[in-house]
Amino acid sequence: MMATFNVYADNDHLMQQVHQFLYEQTQALGDEVVIDVRPPSPHLPECVQPEPFLPNANQAPLGRVSVGVRCGEASRQVRYLQAQIDIVGSYLVAASDIGRGTLITPDMLSEQGGNLGDLSAQALTAEEDIVGKIAQRPIRAGSTFLAHYLQAPSLVERGQRVTVIAQGSSFRVTREGEALENGALGEQVRVRFDSRQIMTARVTDQGMLVVDF
Repeated sequence: MMATFNVYADNDHLMQQVHQFLYEQTQALGDEVVIDVRPPSPHLPECVQPEPFLPNANQAPLGRVSVGVRCGEASRQVRYLQAQIDIVGSYLVAASDIGRGTLITPDMLSEQGGNLGDLSAQALTAEEDIVGKIAQRPIRAGSTFLAHYLQAPSLVERGQRVTVIAQGSSFRVTREGEALENGALGEQVRVRFDSRQIMTARVTDQGMLVVDF
């Protein structure tokens, strides 16, 4: 992968640390990364022992991002710099029109190249996040797959008789109950047993749920 840095003339140790940090955070996201960091205000005191971090660690650093920097031996001072990150790479789009309610399969995907920073924050770029999901609305050919357009298929249906496994370090108990709501893989759903007891369990397979103790 090639990285291009637009570095300002007054670049200092702080700028270098932020550039290096952003490069490490983005090197696996695409084939080419262009990182442009706005310099800090010249009126701010020197940042000693800078430790960059991303305020929103759960979101991929693409487009315009804010980078936090902890300064000082005890990291008591925090300042923020603005950066523009453009990543050129490949992403997945619909190979043809996909109707609502369709189960997505690999042959429905097509690879396309471009600036990943131009994609919606909701865009899914990994095949494993798309295949096996159900389209909740029509998806036009050439469109990216947005997270709220797709839903995992239900393995448990409301009113279905299900098997619930309660397990711990030294025991395993199996009971049958009635699902009170739909649930996809990994989701928590309520189950009612013949004793009228209601318990929340995690969906693990078709008609199977688990309660961990």
